[in-house]
Amino acid sequence: MIIDVHSHTWKYPEHFTDDFRIQASRAKAGEELDLTVRFEEYQQTSVPDVRTIVFGGKARLSGLWVDDHDVARYVAEHPDRLIGFLSLDPTQDGWERELSEGHQDLGLRGIKLMPMYAGFSPDDERLDFLWSYASQHRLPVLLHTGTTFVSQAPLDCTLPRLLDRVAIRFPDVKIILAHLGHPYEGECVAVIRKHPNVYADLSALHYRPFQLYQSLMLVQEYGVWKKILFGTDYPFTTVNATIEGLRGLNRMVEGTHLPRLDPDAIEEVIFRDSLPLLGLEALG
Repeated sequence: MIIDVHSHTWKYPEHFTDDFRIQASRAKAGEELDLTVRFEEYQQTSVPDVRTIVFGGKARLSGLWVDDHDVARYVAEHPDRLIGFLSLDPTQDGWERELSEGHQDLGLRGIKLMPMYAGFSPDDERLDFLWSYASQHRLPVLLHTGTTFVSQAPLDCTLPRLLDRVAIRFPDVKIILAHLGHPYEGECVAVIRKHPNVYADLSALHYRPFQLYQSLMLVQEYGVWKKILFGTDYPFTTVNATIEGLRGLNRMVEGTHLPRLDPDAIEEVIFRDSLPLLGLEALG
């Protein structure tokens, strides 16, 4: 079985401002994106046996807002395949209520944060309630780390090093740094190596293959392959494209003296059972 720890659900373009949609063309070097979510398409572009963590996103600053009720409805349509996470924007009033409602009323099993897109620092002590709640209720937290195409989103809110402070203060929370923190992969690797409950996913990286090769070489040299989780970032890309991209990295350097990524480690990432690692084994 494959566990995709990073996918989205939303209504496109309904859940986005015009500004976000225009800027999103930068995500793939100017290519216009169709961000429509279709579960049938997701299935058709995946190997048969996939369990998927799915969330919407909340970031008023950047122009994205998906109500958690929409996520819960999407999960309810495919409960044998999908695991829902709630989303929070702590810059907006009522986020504490949305946290308890998404978890206790809607049954969502983790938290997705977009610090840079919403304009907050994840280590801000005003978020202690969030981290304490996640620790008490054993909710894994996945955060966007790394770059963005949105001009108003501050990069200093997205650095992987910020989660070092969080993990020191809340060591029991399962934390996932999305996108290997690119282009701050070195920081990301340092943080996940240091903390037993901090992981990284490699979603939405395969279409920059040389960057991904270098990122995973850092993972290999630091000995943290076991902290890397498979993810796609659907609808930005798919399960099959991500697998193909990972398996093609060593072919890219054939005929050179560059070192090779461990092919067995790559296969282990693809087929890693992330649910027990994140405390979600009861859903497996």
